[in-house]
Amino acid sequence: MDETSTGAAVACLGAAIWLLGGRPSGVRRARLLLAGGGAVATGPPVWEQTLGELRRLRGRLAAEWWAFAAGLLLALLGASVIPVVAGAAGVPVLRRMRLARQAGRERERHGDAVIGLCGVLAGEVRAGRQPGEALVRAARDSGGLGEAQAAVIAAARFGGDVPAALATAARQPGAEGLRGLAACWRVAVDQGAGLAAGLDRLEGALRAERDQRADLRAQLSGARATAVLLAALPGLGLLLGSAMGADPLRILLHSGAGLGCLVVGAAFECAGMWWVTWIVRKAEEA
Repeated sequence: MDETSTGAAVACLGAAIWLLGGRPSGVRRARLLLAGGGAVATGPPVWEQTLGELRRLRGRLAAEWWAFAAGLLLALLGASVIPVVAGAAGVPVLRRMRLARQAGRERERHGDAVIGLCGVLAGEVRAGRQPGEALVRAARDSGGLGEAQAAVIAAARFGGDVPAALATAARQPGAEGLRGLAACWRVAVDQGAGLAAGLDRLEGALRAERDQRADLRAQLSGARATAVLLAALPGLGLLLGSAMGADPLRILLHSGAGLGCLVVGAAFECAGMWWVTWIVRKAEEA
């Protein structure tokens, strides 16, 4: 236990030196004094510098690595390697969750851009522009074509197969509405139908679908709050036990009954979170 405390103290001291050592304020002030004729520029306080370094460190580290840091802290407090192993095992799970959230935000961004593209294109067509020129201008203004924008613009400008280019662009996550735009383009340009009217109907349908998804997310916020509460309850229990002087870490990590309770509790925790997540996912898919 003494060796563990000594190691923790050395680690904290090294972190403090690393955080504060990158700012040689004394040398900088001396240089300013010699160069500026006696004017000394005082920097921000040390605590502000430390907070700035911590914010930059948080920005450099992905969110999932804080699970490993929490496991390391619990390992130092409980003198056991089990929290470190658990924290390391949680890193890929949290990374997958973070990437899934990023993919969801990217899909939403593509969907909003497609809706904007339909609105701008309808306005350009009503202004009297030819469909190809209108599509080029609308694509540049809205950015709704994503990575396939160059191919669609080339097809529209040089008389290529615009519906095929739009169908290819619709393969991007969240850009499925471009299939409707390709159908409108094929019907309007090839058969002489009104392109602006079709674009208005397509934009209205895409907006209604987006609003429906937003309403569904609002209705499922309670289930998501339940999942967050399930994830936070074990930590709250540990804090309450420590406040009552029960030393829950020693009991959980250094006794047979505690290890059994830890394994069973972790299994129930994972099962509960998986169940709530499954319910939310199925509701969103439906």
